[in-house]
Amino acid sequence: MAKETKDYAKYFDFSDAKVISEDERGKKIRIRGRDIQILSEPDHRKEKQRGKEDIQVLYDTAVPEELKGIGNGKKYIIYTYGCQMNEHDTETMKGLLEEMGYTSTEERKEANIILLNTCAIRENAEDKVFGELGHLKGLKTENPDLLLGVCGCMSQEEGVVNRILQKHGFVDMIFGTHNIHRLPYLIQEALFSKEMVVEVWSKEGDIIENLPKKREGMRAWVNIMYGCDKFCTYCIVPFTRGKERSRRPEDVIAEVRELARKGFKEITLLGQNVNAYGKDFTDIDYTFANLMDDIRQIDIPRVRFTTSHPRDFDDALIEVLAKGGNLVEHIHLPVQSGNTEILKRMSRKYSREHYLELVGKIKKAIPHVVLTTDIIVGFPGETEEQFQDTLSLVREVGYDFAYTFIYSPREGTPAAVMEDDVPMEVKKERLQRLNEVVNEHCRMSNDLMEGKIVEVLVEGESKNNSDVLSGRTRSNKLVHFEGSKDLIGSFVQVEITDPMTWYIKGNIVATAVSSA
Repeated sequence: MAKETKDYAKYFDFSDAKVISEDERGKKIRIRGRDIQILSEPDHRKEKQRGKEDIQVLYDTAVPEELKGIGNGKKYIIYTYGCQMNEHDTETMKGLLEEMGYTSTEERKEANIILLNTCAIRENAEDKVFGELGHLKGLKTENPDLLLGVCGCMSQEEGVVNRILQKHGFVDMIFGTHNIHRLPYLIQEALFSKEMVVEVWSKEGDIIENLPKKREGMRAWVNIMYGCDKFCTYCIVPFTRGKERSRRPEDVIAEVRELARKGFKEITLLGQNVNAYGKDFTDIDYTFANLMDDIRQIDIPRVRFTTSHPRDFDDALIEVLAKGGNLVEHIHLPVQSGNTEILKRMSRKYSREHYLELVGKIKKAIPHVVLTTDIIVGFPGETEEQFQDTLSLVREVGYDFAYTFIYSPREGTPAAVMEDDVPMEVKKERLQRLNEVVNEHCRMSNDLMEGKIVEVLVEGESKNNSDVLSGRTRSNKLVHFEGSKDLIGSFVQVEITDPMTWYIKGNIVATAVSSA
């Protein structure tokens, strides 16, 4: 039986809302006794448009002096859902909060502010957030001075914001992905007005540099660009993150150099589609390959990137990655489907043949490359024969890992109006078969590592055993081994003794000499 689709229309009924006032700052409305200050709200039509306006780069973005003491003696919690981009946004929000005087806590009852940084990619992520809001309602009742905020990608969706306004009136702040830098002002507004504050910019803003970040550990994320212009039919990201806009290379390189100076061992360059980096520059000819070649010469042991789109993965980038050094031999290359017709319906803008040709070029240039991918099963119209094409592509490429998903429609995407005609039981069965093929190759790849000595960056204790440490190889494989906790944050040489499907076990041979 097909899953019942959500009726978002009911969240657009504002017949009980009263407009209290309206001026150049926005409008104030009242719903069920709660005053709501709407500074700006999401507009799906505007989010879809790609304007010609020049993107400004702003550097003077410090927290104003008058807002730096607001959080003195107060504590915060941020719950993060979704991708590395969301994690990185959370680092920025933590940095802003701590400049305002707030300190972090893990105890909800101690918190003066709780933010949910949300993901809009899949429906179950949205369900988790609304479930969490239900739990937080009791906390808000006990402590009316607690500030509750919903931010991130879900906040860019009209239906989500309207659902919060109608059903979750105890929330104090709603803001989106384009105006995170406005967090100090939104907190000030919410605290002093005692009203819900909604500020979601539908049109992406400028590139904001020099925002504080609170990074932890020895690995760092570095955002090199924002937004996506690919408009895959199943994906909401081009609407929630806006058009592609690249940070200036000198700003990215300066940030990476600073991370190297601080002793970070690994960085991951982030973008919705890193391969499109630089294509929006009008004054310089500078691509992602150029950026990687420049960063390759910075003294930081490991450099990764995610995520890349096969359509923009060019020969120049392959040539740079083949130079190795601190550029690791792991590439995440989402394919989504192994069938050309389904790829066309997804608007991926490449064919099965093009993807396999690209994989062949990469493997020839980087013989020890480890490839991982994303795959969706049960896309509208997918036949058994088309699914078999996905299985055969997975076997041919030989991925070491794959993030596999059952297709679910996202409100506002082109695919949402396609007939979702693959029954759920068929989707689940295909997912199981796909995972069996992926796991089989993952295990085969790990088995080949038995007896080899690999460099591992020690990340911490194993979740299940405090006597066991865990870390990752250059190819991003998870390794467990016994060792003392003072090794956390360093490189060690580990001999692989016991390969498993999801991770590998080994014994320390020596502590590696860190180049950081």
